[in-house]
Amino acid sequence: MWETVHMAQDGACPGDFMLQSVNYPRVKLGQEFPGVAFRGHIRSLPKLMEITSSSHASHGNHKENSPFLNSSEAGKGGDYYDRNLALFEEELDIRPKVSSLLGKLVNYTNLTQGVKEHEEAENTDGSKKKVSKSPSMGTLMGVYLPCMQNIFGVILFLRLTWMVGMAGVLQSFLIVLLCCCCTMLTTISMSAIATNGVVPAGGSYFMISRSLGPEFGGAVGLCFYLGTTFAGAMYILGAIEILLTYIVPQAAIFHPSGAHDASSAMLNNMRVYGTVFLILMAVVVFVGVKYVNKFASLFLACVVISILSIYAGAIKSIFEPPEFPICVLGNRTLSRDHFDVCAKTVVKDNITVASKLWELFCHSTNLTEEQHCDEYFLMNNVSEIAGIPGAASGILIDNLWSNYLEKGEILEKAHQPSVDVAGQKNNLHLYVLSDIATSFMVLVGIFFPSVTGIMAGSNRSGDLKDAQKSIPVGTILAIVTTSVVYFSCVLLFGACIEGVVLRDKYGDAVKKNLVVGTLSWPSPWVIVIGSFFSTCGAGLQSLTGAPRLLQAIAKDNIIPFLWVFGHGKANGEPTWALLLTALIAELGILIASLDMVAPILSMFFLMCYLFVNLACAVQTLLRTPNWRPRFKYYHWALSFLGMSICLALMFISSWYYALVAMLIAGMIYKYIEYQGAEKEWGDGIRGLSLSAARYALLRLEEGPPHTKNWRPQLLVLLKLDEDLHVKYPRLLTFASQLKAGKGLTIIGSVIQGNFLETYGEAQAAEQTIKNMMEIEKVKGFCQVVVANKVREGIAHLIQSCGLGGMKHNTVVLGWPYGWRQSEDPRSWKTFIGTVRCTTAAHLALLVPKNVSFYPSNHERYNEGNIDVWWIVHDGGMLMLLPFLLKQHKVWRKCKMRIFTVAQMDDNSIQMKKDLATFLYQLRIEAEVEVVEMHNSDISAYTYERTLMMEQRSQMLRQMRLTKTEREREAQLVKDRHSIARLESLYSDEEDEGDPVPENIQMTWTKEKCDAEKRNRGSAVGSFRDLITIKPNHSNVRRMHTAVKLNEVIVNRSHDARLVLLNMPGPPKNTDGDENYMEFLEVLTEGLERVLLVRGGGREVITIYS
Repeated sequence: MWETVHMAQDGACPGDFMLQSVNYPRVKLGQEFPGVAFRGHIRSLPKLMEITSSSHASHGNHKENSPFLNSSEAGKGGDYYDRNLALFEEELDIRPKVSSLLGKLVNYTNLTQGVKEHEEAENTDGSKKKVSKSPSMGTLMGVYLPCMQNIFGVILFLRLTWMVGMAGVLQSFLIVLLCCCCTMLTTISMSAIATNGVVPAGGSYFMISRSLGPEFGGAVGLCFYLGTTFAGAMYILGAIEILLTYIVPQAAIFHPSGAHDASSAMLNNMRVYGTVFLILMAVVVFVGVKYVNKFASLFLACVVISILSIYAGAIKSIFEPPEFPICVLGNRTLSRDHFDVCAKTVVKDNITVASKLWELFCHSTNLTEEQHCDEYFLMNNVSEIAGIPGAASGILIDNLWSNYLEKGEILEKAHQPSVDVAGQKNNLHLYVLSDIATSFMVLVGIFFPSVTGIMAGSNRSGDLKDAQKSIPVGTILAIVTTSVVYFSCVLLFGACIEGVVLRDKYGDAVKKNLVVGTLSWPSPWVIVIGSFFSTCGAGLQSLTGAPRLLQAIAKDNIIPFLWVFGHGKANGEPTWALLLTALIAELGILIASLDMVAPILSMFFLMCYLFVNLACAVQTLLRTPNWRPRFKYYHWALSFLGMSICLALMFISSWYYALVAMLIAGMIYKYIEYQGAEKEWGDGIRGLSLSAARYALLRLEEGPPHTKNWRPQLLVLLKLDEDLHVKYPRLLTFASQLKAGKGLTIIGSVIQGNFLETYGEAQAAEQTIKNMMEIEKVKGFCQVVVANKVREGIAHLIQSCGLGGMKHNTVVLGWPYGWRQSEDPRSWKTFIGTVRCTTAAHLALLVPKNVSFYPSNHERYNEGNIDVWWIVHDGGMLMLLPFLLKQHKVWRKCKMRIFTVAQMDDNSIQMKKDLATFLYQLRIEAEVEVVEMHNSDISAYTYERTLMMEQRSQMLRQMRLTKTEREREAQLVKDRHSIARLESLYSDEEDEGDPVPENIQMTWTKEKCDAEKRNRGSAVGSFRDLITIKPNHSNVRRMHTAVKLNEVIVNRSHDARLVLLNMPGPPKNTDGDENYMEFLEVLTEGLERVLLVRGGGREVITIYS
């Protein structure tokens, strides 16, 4: 068999082939062969040769030489698929096949954040891939139990009884309801986001950042991180409180030196032990996270057993209340750790003697010496009442209402008889006192951490078999369960425990027993030990989760200074993040008070939940096409309600902490925005911006802006060099100084060529311009157009830039430097064409001349003038531009001078007064000068200048003509045998010359020779005519104006920082275009910085308010 191969050697003709021997499998004639693109029957050798030839033409870069399949390749089936899709092979080069895409999606593995690592894992060779363990956790183990463990915590055991005592059952119900509603509504929003596509392991941070963008994601992610870190500190403080107050009080290092130093000694103990515990836990987390996860179920078991013991104790209290009597003096509750017998006297050996209580209050054992006794002690009786009356006692009625106390106030039993007299202050330590001032707001802040932890399920999404089903069901069930437990506990505590015992935070009245432990069955130690282990476990979980969250944020690289925390041990453990987490947690431990730390982490969690709700509401209202959650039971109104509750709870619990948390989040947001997070995550805020922009643009469409709102919306036309670099970057500098970040700025450029061939070049040019815009601090948009002719491209930009009402009204155009020296007229013809286009489009035009001498953004003019030469009225552009420039720091200290020209018949004094009044009404501060231009004869200089201009123009025209003829003759001789199309060689790309016939007659006739000789003769004659040329009278007059005006302007404004000048319009007759350029040169000669201004035909400044 033979295969046809295109010849690639030098000298081979384009259509020649050579035959190459190849071994193909035998094929019967007429057999259908699926391996080739041609699906018919193979009839003959020539047909087969055609097929193989075309096959190689289309698959030249393929790895196989043969278009057929051998047995091994048939087993793979991949190339067979490619052959069947030969029509789409260009697309397959850049896009994956459907089979490949689906295969990758099926084999999807949830790695941390699901970005780089996942992509790298996909790109590695199959032989190197490790077999990943498929996620297998269900709803119960993966979501429900972790959420339960995270939600139940230290507050339930240490503070819920105290909250019920202070707020009363009804207000406690309200606090629990508010907090649980907040978390339930947040869970509904979170479920909608979590089921809208695959959520890689990263939980709430991933959801918020991908829904609201990197700025919100970074801010809320860090808030969530700080909340989790402070939660770790809170759990450690709770564990230390249980240890030092209820398990081993004798382990305290610091002891109170006086009666009133107990609280400060306790805080110091908390700081020391808390720091030790934190170091131990950080070491455990560093050494092995797997041990933390293994013991998680044990810690959860402790929590469940403790809660069950509360219910068991409450049921038992109906029939047999536990014995925990409290001692009351009058109506004041006494601290039982100072004495044993609740009586003033005791009988010993039939003798009545003073009790320990008498000694404490009277400082004597003598019953007769009452003058040293506390007056309140003498006037009131000591009585003992049941601390746990039981559920059947009816104590619930007394505990329904709130009983808030100030700091240092004594706990008093209501309805208890007492004589209200002042006691001695040095005996206050014998009573049970309130250690902090309480209110509904304070209690909300302290209780809220006991409902956090709802994100535990979403954080484990990478381990779930079906995350989209498990997260909503498991989290909602966990919240319902915990809410039921909290509501029932509030009710049980209010129904079973005496009010003063409930208000006793540390159990001083019940012999330093944990108050909730007094109700539990079979022993208070069940809850003490259980709560200790559960708080230790929760602390470990926080110290495990927080560094991973910080590592995820650092790896996203949206906050540059956090990049170091993205690194860790070889196995990916976040070592540096753990160190930072431990340091921040230490700050919480140094606060040392559980009641002070709880509101801090409440703020951070509430901030996080607020943004989860916002993310869901924004996505729902925007109805983005990608918003298709599987969880259907959500609504934007519920999300807004959840958001409102979060915001309300923040300010209810602590308004100053709320402001600090918002300030921190705001600072992080602005920092990420300032650093320019170049992340495109398809977030909702981008969609919101688009919706807002659309709404605003539709509003702008209603009509042109009022004169009061008019400001130059710029289209800056930039020229690029051969390397696609901006030729005059100072044009951008000038634009930034004029705009100062306000309004619309579009930077446009034209690349000459074919769009299909130069698309990549256009993209590169656009990126170059964007980089230059960033350097020059120009806030705006960039548009690069590819066109066959530069002038056409500029016309397209002028017509089509902008959108709706956000269109440019002013064009900034660079001056064509070196147009005199160049034989090529392209640059100035393009310039004049652009001037005509802007005039036709009723746009204003700004032409900065000598733009290289314009100041950079770093320069400052501490003195100098901006001179305006107002020759014709242009709608007020000349007045407005200096005012706008002076808003920028470069020009701020310059003074503005306005010159106007008076003719012989004008009253210059009156003109000056009128102009001063006009500027006063415009609220523009400027010096006013009227320059008189006397009618003088046209000078010889003017005449000579005009003559030189016209001679030069004529000479260039003749030079181009003779050059054309010479080149045409050479071309005809050279291309005698060709049929190439000849284009006009002297004209530039914009000249619309007569088309040259495609087929050139190659025979030289006598008439053609005569015509050529005549042309040459006329050209020589034309050069002779240049000496005797007389200048056009109209041109002489125009040159006279230019020369006289230039003299006056240079005389008055030679030292001005900037001269603004009316730009005369181009002539209607295009034959005078070159002369027009000369007039502009003469007009601006001798001036360092000139801005030529041409109005757009409408008023842009008004005297009215």
